[in-house]
Amino acid sequence: MHQHPNEAADKSAGPDAETIEFAQKIFDLVRAGDVARLQPLLAQRLPVNLRNHKGDSLLMLASYHGHIDTARLLLEHGADPELYNDQGQAPLAAAAYKGDAAMVELLLEHGANIDGAMPGGRTALMMAAMFNRCDVLDLLLARGASPEIRDSAGLSAVDVARIMGAPDTPIQLMKAAQREL
Repeated sequence: MHQHPNEAADKSAGPDAETIEFAQKIFDLVRAGDVARLQPLLAQRLPVNLRNHKGDSLLMLASYHGHIDTARLLLEHGADPELYNDQGQAPLAAAAYKGDAAMVELLLEHGANIDGAMPGGRTALMMAAMFNRCDVLDLLLARGASPEIRDSAGLSAVDVARIMGAPDTPIQLMKAAQREL
């Protein structure tokens, strides 16, 4: 069977418009936290680590938007908590940035690397410190996050918190360091 040259080009051009539209609907379900509509799709083997054009996984979107039931469903279906997006961000860092302690706990329970670093060496602890996320900072420290890690500029969590003008987290980190002495 002879294939027309344009047919071969069409197959290598990427997903068709219908597939792209379907994928967009999936990303919208996750952003909205619509577990009821997402669950049957996962049961039908929707790829749980599907990513959008920015490399954001379904779990990244659920984590960033604070949809813990959606994140739990994705994790139960095998979502990878260590799947970084195109900017080098992991779901744990997104949850720490947002100050979502329950999401941080869920991700840690499902294998997220507590000291995993983004490009530049920033960890979830640093994100919590920078944005004055006190509850998340306490949780990460209690679960064993290292305040000693330094980013590629040589800055610690205390340093980045001070630079960002966080009012409470530098003190929390210093108190935690004193308790460990």
